Amino acid sequence: MQNLRTPYYLIDKPALQRNLDTIDYIRKHSGAKVLLALKCFATWSVFDQMRPHMDGTTSSSLYEVKLGYQKFGGETHAYSVAFADHEIDEVVANCDKIIFNSIAQLKRFEAAAQGKSMGLRLNPGISCAGFDLADPARAYSRLGEGDPDRILSVMDQLDGVMIHNNCENNDFARFDDLLGQIEQTYGTILKRLKWVSLGGGISFTAQGYPLDAFCQRLRRFAQDYGVQVYLEPGEAAVRHSTTLEVSVLDVGFNGKHLAVVDSSTEAHMLDLLIYRETAPVGDGKGEHEYMICGKTCLAGDIFGEGRFSAPLKVGDRISIGDAAGYTMVKKNWFNGVHMPSIAIKEADGSVRVVREFSFDDYVNSLS
Repeated sequence: MQNLRTPYYLIDKPALQRNLDTIDYIRKHSGAKVLLALKCFATWSVFDQMRPHMDGTTSSSLYEVKLGYQKFGGETHAYSVAFADHEIDEVVANCDKIIFNSIAQLKRFEAAAQGKSMGLRLNPGISCAGFDLADPARAYSRLGEGDPDRILSVMDQLDGVMIHNNCENNDFARFDDLLGQIEQTYGTILKRLKWVSLGGGISFTAQGYPLDAFCQRLRRFAQDYGVQVYLEPGEAAVRHSTTLEVSVLDVGFNGKHLAVVDSSTEAHMLDLLIYRETAPVGDGKGEHEYMICGKTCLAGDIFGEGRFSAPLKVGDRISIGDAAGYTMVKKNWFNGVHMPSIAIKEADGSVRVVREFSFDDYVNSLS
């Protein structure tokens, strides 16, 4: 690994497998089907590992639908906040199920989607989201239909619904409560469906999550309403599987010890800025504390603070954790900073680079 030039995302396949083993357990004991949410993670070089443990993919755009259909296989669910006229035929050609965000979209495209299992996004107006930006039930939300009477008016066109109202929810009791409220409001609708997707954001691969209780709840829901349950994990599928490997370019002191690395939050781990979070860095045990800083001109380009066993110096390598979800799918060319390669660590410890980026990629992204 020391021979690989930083920065690069490093996907650890044994670490990824731990999440996949949990997904297998849930599929076996709950009867739920599990789809990879491509909006979170779409690095298709590890789809061969993920494919046997998941039932397919779910998407948010035409390109994601096509990626799931061509690279992952299994069931391909198509969803978008709004499909365009010029793309609907291609969406339909590459999916098994199509989920519309609104009744207006359903009516507009139901003729084009004939022959496919059709669904509607349901917005119950309640959620588990600690940040307004990510709250699907926020005021004036455009995400889904909430009025039971309106939904009942199009039941003849629907096979299923998708409900996405969990976000980083590692509290089973909260998940159970939200699902119970959905049952109270939409029970009549649920009993007329063939399938229900409970979306993503459920942190069932977090340490200590009560898997047996979760599986029992899913199984009871499926039996009570006679539906096939789907889950759409993104972060849960790839949790703690990937690091961003960087090198120290400069060190300094300005009230705190600073280390500038050859990467950037805005370009390579954008969610740190969007959600005002920090990434895990350092071993957490050393005596030497540093703020790890990105190399762009953005003043707040900070990965986080960590402790190290020795003072950092130019050339040192650092691993930045939690670098799988919403990173590679959001990377960009801000400041023209070199984009990280993508590498995979096999079970035997060997590492191979599966994608490198160059100046030509930067140029070709513009005009």
